[in-house]
Amino acid sequence: MELRQLRYFTAVVESGSFTAAAEVLHLSQPPLSVAISKLESELGVRLLDRGPRGVEPTSAGRYLLDASSRILGEVDDLVAGLGRHAAGTAGTLTIAAVPVLMWHRLPALLREHAASAPDVELRLVDPPPWTAIEMLQQRQVDLAAVVVADPRRFAARHRDVLDVVDWGPVPLVAVLPPDEVDAPDPYPLRALDGTVLLLPTRTAAVPSLPEAVEATLHRHDVRPREIRTVPTIQAGLPLVEAGTARAVLPDPDGRSLGRFDVVVRELAPAPRPMRALVLCRRGGAADPKIRRLLEHVGDTSGNPV
Repeated sequence: MELRQLRYFTAVVESGSFTAAAEVLHLSQPPLSVAISKLESELGVRLLDRGPRGVEPTSAGRYLLDASSRILGEVDDLVAGLGRHAAGTAGTLTIAAVPVLMWHRLPALLREHAASAPDVELRLVDPPPWTAIEMLQQRQVDLAAVVVADPRRFAARHRDVLDVVDWGPVPLVAVLPPDEVDAPDPYPLRALDGTVLLLPTRTAAVPSLPEAVEATLHRHDVRPREIRTVPTIQAGLPLVEAGTARAVLPDPDGRSLGRFDVVVRELAPAPRPMRALVLCRRGGAADPKIRRLLEHVGDTSGNPV
C-alpha cells in the first residue's frame, strides 16, 4: 500500500465520484479507477460501492478512510516539521555565552530570533570565554558568544576552525562602590591611581578584559595601588558592592551592570572598546538554524571578522 493510493481513495470518498476526484487530483478518470481497483485487489476486500449516483464506502472502506485520515495527517505534519527544520525555524540550538553578554545583549537577540523561529528550542550555558570556545570545538554547543580585546588577532588565530562574526563594540566603564553615587560622569581614568582594582584571571587562550584594561592603564600612566585577580567578572562584582575595590568592566549596552548595587560611570578618556563576537564551527552557518540566528546578530554589524 502506498501513500499515493490512500490519497486517491480518500479523494474519491470525499468527492463522492471518480469524476470529481479526478478533477481534484488533476488526473484523468481511467488511471484513478485503475489505481483504486488495484488497491482493492491488493487488500482483498471491496472498499467502494459503485452506483449510478456515485460511490459510497463499504464497511471496510469506512475503516480505511478513518485510518487514512490519521496516517495522511501525520505524514503532512512530518513534512511540515521537516520543512521548518530546513528553514531553520525548528530544532534545538545550544549557545555558550559569557555572563556579561547574558545579562542583556543575548536576551535581546534571542527575543528577536524567537519572533521569527518560535519552534527552535534555545539552551544556554554561561562559561568563561576559553571554556565556551572549547565547548564549541568539542561540539557540546552550536554557538559561542564572547568578548575579546583584539577581534582581528582572535579571528586570525582561529580562522581555520571557527567562523567569527562581529557583534559590535563593548565599551569599558568604571564600576564603583555604591556609596560613590556622587562620582562625576564621566569618571576620570586618573582617579583610579592608588586604588584597589579588580581584574579577571588572564588567559592566553582568549586575550580579553585583563589585556584591554592593562593596556589602557599603561597608555595613560595610571597606577592602581593594587590589582587583585578574581576568577570571573561576576565573582568580582560583590567585592565592588562591598566597597573593597573598584573595577573597569565591559558594559555591552549601557544596561548590563544595572542589576548590581554599584555605581557605573563612563571613563575619560574613554578606553578603546572591546568587541563582542559570535562564533560557530567552520562552515556551521550551513545549518539553517545557525544561519537564521546569525542573521539576527546583524551588528549590530554582524560582519565576518
